[in-house]
Amino acid sequence: APSMLAYVATSKLADHLPLNRLEGIFKRDGAIISRSTMCDWMAKTADCLEPLYAEMKRRILLSNVIWTDDTPVKMQDRSDERNMRNARVWVYIGDSSNFYTVFDFTESRKRDGPVKFLDDFEGFLQADAFSGYDCIYAGGKVLEVACWAHARRKFFDAQGSNSTACEEVLDLIWKLFELERKIVDSSPEQRVEKRQAEARPVLASIKAFLDKQKLIALPKSALGKAVSYALNNWGALNIYTDHGALTIDNNQSERALRSMAVGRKNWLFMGSPRGGRTNAIIASLIATCKAQDVHPRLYLEDVLTRLARGETDFENLMPDRWRPQTT
Repeated sequence: APSMLAYVATSKLADHLPLNRLEGIFKRDGAIISRSTMCDWMAKTADCLEPLYAEMKRRILLSNVIWTDDTPVKMQDRSDERNMRNARVWVYIGDSSNFYTVFDFTESRKRDGPVKFLDDFEGFLQADAFSGYDCIYAGGKVLEVACWAHARRKFFDAQGSNSTACEEVLDLIWKLFELERKIVDSSPEQRVEKRQAEARPVLASIKAFLDKQKLIALPKSALGKAVSYALNNWGALNIYTDHGALTIDNNQSERALRSMAVGRKNWLFMGSPRGGRTNAIIASLIATCKAQDVHPRLYLEDVLTRLARGETDFENLMPDRWRPQTT
């Protein structure tokens, strides 16, 4: 029944219960349902939800801005001597006009994954400085937006090599984030105005600091590496001041991946490429439900029922448009 499929899916991917633990819970209540059976249920649930997943991806690619990040996951591979290999889960989040969260599973961190996903995208891509994105930016259709949280973290971690210098730049970076907290509810136009007036002078001070430290910091020291990172990505770190729809950091992508990381500690690995894709499809709908303040189990139960009946009005089955059936 759709209610059982929705319960199993949300138990694993919203509440992070591995299927073996769920099997024990069912057994305690007198129901014998093997984890292999639930695994099959998950795969069939994902197959049923595939059209909604595809529609969310299509809409995300219509965004002016996409936020993305990735995290490693283990995947069973019997051809490997360790019986495991590293795979990857990527997250893509659309802007306010297409506010969906889509996970994509790939068997490696090769650039093919994001290149394929973002093939039709034109706009701003906010990400870390992963070199796999470089060929995406090279075409000119996609503009790179870097993350000040990443840059800040490198100086924070470098405090052991030169605490005085790091504290100086961390204080300046703090001013950038403090401004963002003040203008979070402002219009895009107001954000640009404030950033130009208040963030630009701070960025000029940071640039002066970086140019000075480049001459005196040891290149292989933690501080030297932090300086090089910031200078190498300087244009992408500044671009947010010219566009009110952009953010100073990529933290929303990291937050979206956090649920995947929590789940990974419990279910440990993906059983196969199909298992990875199954998780990605269902987790995308659950994450979007959470972002839209929609109850994920009730949503899945309802849309699975309607899809099984042959409904094809996918637009009104999207989490942000969905309304439960009335009896």
